[in-house]
Amino acid sequence: MSTGKSGWSDLMVEGRLPRFALLCLGVWLNAADSLMTATIMPSVAADIGGYAYFGWTIAGFILGAILAGASAGQISMRLGLRLSMVLAAAVYTAGCILSAAAPEIVLFLVGRVLQGVGAGWIVGLCYVAIGTVFPENLWARVLASVSGVWGAATLLSPLIGGLFAEAGLWRGAFLVFAVQGVGFGLAAHFLLSPARPQGASDKLPMRQLGVLTGGILSIAAAGLVAHIAIAVALGIAGIFLLGFFVRIDGRASAPLLPRSSGDVMSAAGSGYMMIFTLAAASIGFSVYGSAIMQVLFGTSPLLAGYILGVESMSWTLCALAVASLGSRWHGLFIKLGAIAVVIGVASLAFTMRTGPLAAIAAASVFLGGGFGLSWAFISQRIITSVKDSERALASSAIPTMQMIGYAAGSAGVGAIANFLGFADGIDAEAATRAGFWLFASFVPVGLVGVAAAWRLAACDPDQISLRADNSSLM
Repeated sequence: MSTGKSGWSDLMVEGRLPRFALLCLGVWLNAADSLMTATIMPSVAADIGGYAYFGWTIAGFILGAILAGASAGQISMRLGLRLSMVLAAAVYTAGCILSAAAPEIVLFLVGRVLQGVGAGWIVGLCYVAIGTVFPENLWARVLASVSGVWGAATLLSPLIGGLFAEAGLWRGAFLVFAVQGVGFGLAAHFLLSPARPQGASDKLPMRQLGVLTGGILSIAAAGLVAHIAIAVALGIAGIFLLGFFVRIDGRASAPLLPRSSGDVMSAAGSGYMMIFTLAAASIGFSVYGSAIMQVLFGTSPLLAGYILGVESMSWTLCALAVASLGSRWHGLFIKLGAIAVVIGVASLAFTMRTGPLAAIAAASVFLGGGFGLSWAFISQRIITSVKDSERALASSAIPTMQMIGYAAGSAGVGAIANFLGFADGIDAEAATRAGFWLFASFVPVGLVGVAAAWRLAACDPDQISLRADNSSLM
């Protein structure tokens, strides 16, 4: 492929612009889900019940996305990119329609899982398409545009969810995305050329994915049983299964993570541990923040959605602010980022009960800003710590581990919320009681992330690269 100089105008020639728009739409469908759903969930629960399943709505979507993301590349090889995208769009659209039409929470959750599977396939296939549809000299610009789509989703998805929620038409939000799913499938059919399936040589990592799913569901189920001993047993079983997932993945022929991921003393192991724990510790704000603000402070769904969106905006702005820093600063900002996330979680334990909303927004700045300050440097140290043959896997495992953390955290915070009275509805008394513990309970999890950050920051980047280079020669 060509590697010469290029400009933005090159995206608009030779029929590339419609395909570029197709990829942006696909990324948008995935990026807009989180804040839109968090904004409307109080309205959903008030209409069809399901206060006990708040955490499941996020965990189910993310689980579906993880399962799909692990197979997107192989599906494109087996079916061809065009047919794979059409199939992904059909699954996503079916999930949106089922969520919109669900008369009760169980069908709604099934719809959410289907949405996750469809969205996971779509975004994975979009990244496959970047490397196959566009010349190499345009990849950087396409990827930069994809990042811009994520930023636009932060601004627009709370608006969409808030407007529909305030109008009492939450189902309409999912129908709007169903229409977009149909549009994506049709566009993929007409814009992409049929490709001969190549076949896939690797087996899908079904064993690891099954253990991972079992672990997250066990944690989530802990909040649905009345007997405390059974609940504790389910929680412990879930944590054990997550650890077992890392263990068997390290020995699998088709791993989801690099081989050194299970060694917390290695750069990769401490990096993935940091990502997992900080993601798990922070997700409670996305799951319950909107509901608590609406109940305790009379916040509109629209305003609550935008306060949640402050986290994503802070992530983006802080990431841009530190992007040009030299390597001597990386370790410091890895540590500062982890500390900032824990400060944000601890602050929410107090501000979610008493306010004011400005203080909640400030805590949200710490949450997102902490990730933004450290994310690129965490990723860089993970990738450079593994041998060349594992670097692609190490890169793809970074968002995978983040999603695993979000899914486990969503399940855990949902279980805690149900024990604190949210299973029967979210009123002022329950919100005040739970507002502290939903976040304070995860401060220790965040502190594990701080410890992992200290370990990762202590790794000499030059020595990391040298060890990885030497291992690649063996």
